[in-house]
Amino acid sequence: MGNMLVINSMLPEVRVALLEYGRLAELYIEREHERGIVGNIYRGRVVRVLPGMQAAFVDIGQEKAAFLYVGDARMAAEGDVELGEESETEHPHHHEEEGKEELRIEDILQEGQTITVQVSKDPLGTKGARLTTHITLPGRYLVYLPRFSHIGISRRIGDAEERERLRKLMEGVRPSEGGFIVRTVAEGASEEQLRRDVDFLLRMWTEIQRREESAQAPELLHYDLNVALRSIRDLCNDETERVLLDNPEEFYRVRRFLDSYMPEAQFAVELYQRPDPIFDTFGISHEISRALARKVWLKSGGYLVIDQAEALTAIDVNTGRYVGRRNLQDTILQTNLEAVQEVVYQLRLRNIGGLIIIDFIDMERTEHRDRVCAALVQALKADRAKTNVLKISELGLVEMTRKRVRESLGRTLTEPCFYCNGTGMLKSKTTICYEIFRELMRMADAMEGRTIQVNAHPSVVEQLFSQERGVVDWLEKLLNRKILIRPRESFHVERYAINSY
Repeated sequence: MGNMLVINSMLPEVRVALLEYGRLAELYIEREHERGIVGNIYRGRVVRVLPGMQAAFVDIGQEKAAFLYVGDARMAAEGDVELGEESETEHPHHHEEEGKEELRIEDILQEGQTITVQVSKDPLGTKGARLTTHITLPGRYLVYLPRFSHIGISRRIGDAEERERLRKLMEGVRPSEGGFIVRTVAEGASEEQLRRDVDFLLRMWTEIQRREESAQAPELLHYDLNVALRSIRDLCNDETERVLLDNPEEFYRVRRFLDSYMPEAQFAVELYQRPDPIFDTFGISHEISRALARKVWLKSGGYLVIDQAEALTAIDVNTGRYVGRRNLQDTILQTNLEAVQEVVYQLRLRNIGGLIIIDFIDMERTEHRDRVCAALVQALKADRAKTNVLKISELGLVEMTRKRVRESLGRTLTEPCFYCNGTGMLKSKTTICYEIFRELMRMADAMEGRTIQVNAHPSVVEQLFSQERGVVDWLEKLLNRKILIRPRESFHVERYAINSY
């Protein structure tokens, strides 16, 4: 069984699931009113230059001003550009930068200036989008860099002869201006396939330039493909057997896209017509629910606990019900090795990025720690996102980073709890009872009536009538007032109200 792309688009929400050998590996969700903007090209206006941060805010017509760092603007000012697919390409110009005088943001940009930029990261949390002036236009086999003249080959194409073959082909089909990155999927591609991609990307860039000439900033110049077409372009390869869609309109749109853009595609495109929801048929709905859970069980009986915070994600590995067969150290090693595979799977599925701390079960032997770390590095090779892993510490901690371009699955599908405001904790009923008691004592002198009424959530009222009944009686005597307690179903569990009459 090879790979399959399952696309659910019956609602104004498109969900794309990549199944690798029958198991959900990656999930992309795009809603009509929340569509991502990564890859979009804008004519923007600089609204603020921040020398202290060496960055600028740029208005691109979004709710929040976007952010442009000096490193993402510098090369354009010098007539150069940095390669786009950092995770899989070589960077030939880095050595050329040595000896250059470092430019500052205030030397490159001024407030009110208009500039053409591309979104490299969607707005995340409270942050606006991240921008770059290093325009990159991805095709099926190539990425076009209009402001650069180099030909780069994906690092994931390891065969030296194939790399040289592709380089020679590109030298023959490249235009006089611009550079290209040869993508991993181009391995084995013919000259005609590469030439077709070049022609398509050049036409796209010509259209963007035409719009740029008459654009009034802020204005959108180029809209990237929707998530369904983008996923077919980027995820389908020689291992892809089928693309399955449940929306007839999207099905025909994909067929037209393939006929004009990927006519050599070998995978089958099928319209799903069974009565059961497409994601239910392939067990994807269950996997999505599992991907939102804090605790993830391993087959052995161990489990992971995944906590995503603002600055980092912590993953804790536990033996759980797994007791092993030989000795404690072997049990710990086997649990950690199993956890490695599940951790990498969850990182991809949940699209967790940024700083990640993995707390493996403490291993006494150095060779065990090295083995687990090597297994993690090996497992991450299947991940298309750029990762960086540091050596495991003596405490069993691994620090790693994973490139973050869009929001994680959890933050896409969920929102902070309106009850706890995202803390995951509520004050105990006993704590609230004693807050009420202290408030009664604080307010007593200002109250004119002889009766005090306390309104609170039913669970708090129950606590006042049961465990705290003695304190209530004591307060009535102390304050020389009658205390009436009334339940209010509509109250938040931490809310209460006190008045007198």
